Amino acid sequence: MLKPLILITNDDGIDSPGLAAVAAALDPLGDLLIVAPRSQQSGAGRSMPYHHDGRLFETTICHNGTTWGGYAAHASPAQAVQHALLELAARRPALAVSGINFGENIGVAVTISGTVGAALEAAAHGVPALAVSLQVDPSLHRDYDDSVDFTAAMHFTRLFAERLLKSDLPFDVDVLKVDIPASATPQTAWTVVRLERRPYYVPTAPTRSHLGQEGRIGYRMVMSHPVQGETDAAALMAGLVAVTPLSLDMTSRVDLAALRRLLDQTA
Repeated sequence: MLKPLILITNDDGIDSPGLAAVAAALDPLGDLLIVAPRSQQSGAGRSMPYHHDGRLFETTICHNGTTWGGYAAHASPAQAVQHALLELAARRPALAVSGINFGENIGVAVTISGTVGAALEAAAHGVPALAVSLQVDPSLHRDYDDSVDFTAAMHFTRLFAERLLKSDLPFDVDVLKVDIPASATPQTAWTVVRLERRPYYVPTAPTRSHLGQEGRIGYRMVMSHPVQGETDAAALMAGLVAVTPLSLDMTSRVDLAALRRLLDQTA
């Protein structure tokens, strides 16, 4: 009997320790197909940049002496998923896991996240998906290193992967977004919550003397104090693992007839 095929990807790049941690966590559960961007792609969302040429390079992913074969893709996270599904998968994956991301992906800004974007792309192809992120110091969001302890994140990645392999997600749940606090242990409680609508990060203007200079938009965290409500931000700040169901259907849950009447009244 064939083991389930599990697609593993990320947005931090093929060399990320978080990617290797996922491979180690999921290796007992099935056969692994590892395809990730060749370079750092944080903030790529579900983008499909035309300048990526799609070249694929065989490589090796290592974790504590264990190695797996994989592919580094000259591609965005979502494009890496497409290459995996359209070219590399010998059979249909039973699950896709994106992560473990360096940094939490919280609130309505998740559409910016390449981690979430890759999971949504897998879901769009009918593959149930996890997007897993670990809270770390913002200095590590793009310049990760080996100092981060993935023990708890690996535990929860395997926990939810096992459960998704055993049962189908309900209708309108296409991705489970899992955010793990920096203080988490395998014994940390988890809760199912919605996205936080208030800003968690806000963009910051570049510092430069004239507009012709290089000027990258930055960001800073603004939700640093405890917040109320059953949201991913509130859960994370309370030290809980936040599990948020995401849908590919971005249609507002408004009464469509009522909206039509409102628009007719303002004509």
